[in-house]
Amino acid sequence: QVQLVESGGGLVQAGGSLRLSCAASGLTFSAYSMAWFRQSPGEEREFVARISRIDGSTHYSDSVKGRFSISRDNAENTVVLQMSNLTSEDTAVYFCAAYSGGRFFATTGYSHWGQGTQVTVSS
Repeated sequence: QVQLVESGGGLVQAGGSLRLSCAASGLTFSAYSMAWFRQSPGEEREFVARISRIDGSTHYSDSVKGRFSISRDNAENTVVLQMSNLTSEDTAVYFCAAYSGGRFFATTGYSHWGQGTQVTVSS
């Protein structure tokens, strides 16, 4: 059974930083590109960042580029999202996901999801 478990969310002041981690089990982690999405109340789940299984290349949404960094550790089966210079616009539930195919910036491209971790940025 595939499990993705996010951790590291919490309350942070604007301008602060947080490090989210996603621990994967039940799958061959190195065979999957991984991504982070986020969802605010009343909004659709949106793409945040993605890291390739092949060469570790990364992609970011325009809203987080330059502030967030995604990385992975295949030996530990983890993917990390380092977030800095946070604003209230970053408040959301953050989800990690394992890519299965199709457009990597769309939720339909992902077959496995974690339960999410809440990030709240106070202004």
